[in-house]
Amino acid sequence: MTESLPHQPGPPEQTGPAAEGRRHMIRRRALTLITIVLLIGVPAGYLAISASQSRDSGRDKEAKYAATGMTQGWPSKLQRRIYEVPVPVPSEEVAYYETNNWKTSRLYVQFETTGAGLDVFLAGLGVDRDALKKDRIAISDRAQRVTGWEFGGSGSWWGVVNEQENPAPTQDVVVNMENPDYPMVYVVSHTVP
Repeated sequence: MTESLPHQPGPPEQTGPAAEGRRHMIRRRALTLITIVLLIGVPAGYLAISASQSRDSGRDKEAKYAATGMTQGWPSKLQRRIYEVPVPVPSEEVAYYETNNWKTSRLYVQFETTGAGLDVFLAGLGVDRDALKKDRIAISDRAQRVTGWEFGGSGSWWGVVNEQENPAPTQDVVVNMENPDYPMVYVVSHTVP
């Protein structure tokens, strides 16, 4: 009898992954690209925008603190509170300038208001119109040089010094009453830090 040899199995069948179709490959690469953009591009864009805004803010602050004269606009609420300068509403031609050093801090403010606005302003200082003295220029020559104010020409000048004990500020006020319906007010409020 002849014995048959054991049957040897053939080579194993290849069961690896099927060849990737072109559509599947394109879809996979697109998802990879979108993922990279979202994980890297969005934060990078946010950082670029944030850096630009921060730089612009720094430039604005630099311009504000580098100012060497009156700046058009209202002083901040904090400045008005610290220096006790209650600029009334309505007011026009509002401008201000602040100086600080180790000895004295000053806020220079000018504004045009109504007759009633002047009364509100003076009441906020704790004085009334009777405290104003005709032809009294209460603002020093030094303060006039700093701001460019000139009180010698035409005008009906009235002034008062609202002196207070430290640490409360003292306000030197000059009012041009040439047009009593719309007086122009000049204030220098100074305090010792």
